[in-house]
Amino acid sequence: MSQETTTAGGGSGRPSGGAVPAKGLRAGILDLGDSVMLGLASTAPVYSLAATLGLIVAVNGNYTPLVLLLGFIPVLFIAYSFRELNSAMPDCGTTFTWSRRAFGPWAGWLGGWGVALAGIVVLANLAQVAGQYLWLLIGDGSLAGNSLVVTATGVLFIVFMTLVNYRGIRLGEHVQRVLTYVQYVSLGIFALAIIVRIVVGAPGGATTNQSFDIEWFNPAGAFSDPGAVVHGMLLALFIYWGWDTCLAVNEETENPSTTPGRGAVISAFVLVAIYVSVALLVMMYATVGTEGIGLGNEANQSDVFLAMKDVVLGPWGWLIVVAVLASVLSSTQTTILPTARGTLSMGVHGALPPKFGEVHARNQTPGFSTQVMGAAAVVYYVAMSFLSENLLSDSISAISLFIAFYYALTGFACFWYFRGTFRESARNLWFRGILPLIGALLLTAAFFISAVQMLDPAYGDSQIFGIGGAFVSGVVLLALGVVLAVVCRFLPSTREYFTGKPTAAATAPTSA
Repeated sequence: MSQETTTAGGGSGRPSGGAVPAKGLRAGILDLGDSVMLGLASTAPVYSLAATLGLIVAVNGNYTPLVLLLGFIPVLFIAYSFRELNSAMPDCGTTFTWSRRAFGPWAGWLGGWGVALAGIVVLANLAQVAGQYLWLLIGDGSLAGNSLVVTATGVLFIVFMTLVNYRGIRLGEHVQRVLTYVQYVSLGIFALAIIVRIVVGAPGGATTNQSFDIEWFNPAGAFSDPGAVVHGMLLALFIYWGWDTCLAVNEETENPSTTPGRGAVISAFVLVAIYVSVALLVMMYATVGTEGIGLGNEANQSDVFLAMKDVVLGPWGWLIVVAVLASVLSSTQTTILPTARGTLSMGVHGALPPKFGEVHARNQTPGFSTQVMGAAAVVYYVAMSFLSENLLSDSISAISLFIAFYYALTGFACFWYFRGTFRESARNLWFRGILPLIGALLLTAAFFISAVQMLDPAYGDSQIFGIGGAFVSGVVLLALGVVLAVVCRFLPSTREYFTGKPTAAATAPTSA
């Protein structure tokens, strides 16, 4: 029996991606529905909206729905890049594998680092929020303000979700399905309650509704302040991140060269529909005012849903807390998936020590890589929590740099890898060339604009040597990837990856 999974490459308009090394993962266990669900869950849509909507409104006001759409454009173009590259090389290393094929070993290694880095840092954020929201549900909610209790709870959540991923993709899918149902049913009830409030009015006239206005989608009005639009789009970038998880489990999905790519694009479109429609409802009910539950009220910006829950749902307000908790827990579990599989692929291809390429023989999961990613997230979260909660918050803000970096790299890789096929059809020109290049350029611009903003010592909650803490933490963590790549360049077990053509083992090593 063949020990390699051949790619879909080689057909008309498709340069051959070579053979994807068999890694021992459980092939074909996920279908298109599972793929879309994982893509949606990874973005933590309920939490992302709750935590980001107020911030975007503070900058863009009533033009927030338009800004959400504009922020979606580069993300969609990069989703096309993922789809096209996956069709030629359905390897779970995604950005690592594709960047290596397009630009060489160093670009591939740093692309893999970008994926892992974003995952580890965001896990600290998700653990913090999960810990806070769990204790909001218990007793009088006062323990949600106890940093030691919240940190310990967050660590337990990371450990539990790491164990779920370690035990098998099917168990993870079952857990994910339950959490997804909980958050979307709760969000649906919340949205329906808002519609009822808009139609029949709140008891006692507690809020002042505003009617829908097509002006909210007027580019001319929004771009009267182009700086605000750019700022809002940068904020929107974070809430769309995560759909690429369905590409990271491509080798465990049926029809790995086509289904994951379709799942990525579908989940991206579903996300923008959810975000824009919920944003419209919330704006129409709460308005963008600066008082009460208004979205422009600074007191509400960290979580607009928490501020609205009792007004909208009354005694059932706890439902939205449950929705946010389920949202961050589902994202915690799915965020571990791409980081573990990315480092698994790096181990198999020789970019990391062979231990990272091990797959658990019974569970058919990246045993060692999953454990390392979970442990790294715990260490980072605990260290930053005790070092400085303000610095933890700012390092989380720096995630936008990591996302923009590896998304842009993927877009450029798509353009360069498929450059010889552009003349073969209009489809190739647009989906492999023009759109990926535009998406990559936009995200490159987003990277540098974000970096300049983070330089300001007034940006965020901390500063180091007179520079914004978010910038310092972001640059230091990205630079750490360069240092680690140099170390791997001289390690006997990984040197060949950098000095010659990588020769991945035909069969990944397994562990008991």
